[in-house]
Parts: sequence; structure tokens; C-alpha cells
Amino acid sequence: MSITDVRKSRGRPITTGIGTPITLRLQPGQLAALDHWIEQQPYPKPTRPEAVRQILNGTLGELN
Repeated sequence: MSITDVRKSRGRPITTGIGTPITLRLQPGQLAALDHWIEQQPYPKPTRPEAVRQILNGTLGELN
């Protein structure tokens, strides 16, 4: 078998996460507030998406 005999599938090779992805646009002041909140968190600092999840859980209660 040669290399050209093996066909790869197109697209992402694996699922990258669980849940429904959303796109969120923040105004500069909102982004600055989010980044400030992240800076106040202990190490390891959450990523922006994780920070949004933590803030939502803190505001709405644990939803999982």
C-alpha cells in the first residue's frame, strides 16, 4: 500500500468539546472588565471562555 492509497477524511479529526458553542461580542469596556476579573482570580488564571462560564455559574447558579 502506498501513501496515496490512504485517504484522509476532511474537517476536524476529533470533537474538541462538549456543549453548544456560542459567539459573543463584547464592547471594549466589557472586555476590560472581564480581563480585570480574570486578573483578580488565583493561579491558574481562567481563560476568557472559562471566566464567562464561572461568572454565569456564579450569577445563575450551578447549571451542570
